[in-house]
Amino acid sequence: MTTSGTVTSKDGTTIAFDVRGEGRPLIFVDGATAYRASAPWNAETADLLADEFRVYCYDRRGRGESTDTAPYAVEREIEDLSALIDEAGGESMVFGWSSGAVLSLDAGAAGLPISHLLAFEPPFVVDDSRPPLPTDYVEQLETAVAQDRPGDAVALFMTAAAGMPGEAVEGMRQDPMWPGLEAIAPTIAYDGRIMGTTMSGAPLPDARWAALTVPTLVMHGTGTFPSIVAGTQALAHLLPTATLRPVPGENHSAPPDVLADAIRQFAATS
Repeated sequence: MTTSGTVTSKDGTTIAFDVRGEGRPLIFVDGATAYRASAPWNAETADLLADEFRVYCYDRRGRGESTDTAPYAVEREIEDLSALIDEAGGESMVFGWSSGAVLSLDAGAAGLPISHLLAFEPPFVVDDSRPPLPTDYVEQLETAVAQDRPGDAVALFMTAAAGMPGEAVEGMRQDPMWPGLEAIAPTIAYDGRIMGTTMSGAPLPDARWAALTVPTLVMHGTGTFPSIVAGTQALAHLLPTATLRPVPGENHSAPPDVLADAIRQFAATS
């Protein structure tokens, strides 16, 4: 059974969520541009876990049915997650996708009551296997949105961050999904701020997650981008409580059954 609800974050922002199942609480944290209506794989994974877990899927601020409150700060998104953990009973497992994994790591380092943390392909760039983000990436995004050019912000994300060819992105502008991406374009800069300097080609910052002490499962697909393999391995090496798990054959996503099995195994053995 699926139920829906909202929580109110510390700054008054309304965060909308769905919850499935009974048992141990688990919260999914999406990456850039994703939210409940555009990320059905979270719900599908939650359905597979519903016999053992109480799974929360939510819209990050500024997306879907959640509201937003200016000015933005990464700390506000950590407070959003804190409100959800309170709703879940005061402690929860957390699974983060892509840049949502980085937000989850920051939340754990900030001391939120997270029992176990799972990070799937945080998109770090720690070597020269792909171009780094432009140093003014966030500023370019915010300027495009301020000038009422949300499509340009989406295109910049798709090319500079996601690594898609420019001609492919131009073709996407004719896709029926494009207006939905433009609608959440202001939030792309949020994930840019979360990533910070971690896509610059430099080593990961030693101190950023030094306070993170909970069991952490770090995953990457074996068929993913070389930069993400290197970045995920660097994170696992950096965190003393981390376990690295390559997922055979997958890339920057994984099927619900594969994720459900990984979550069950990690919860049972750590």
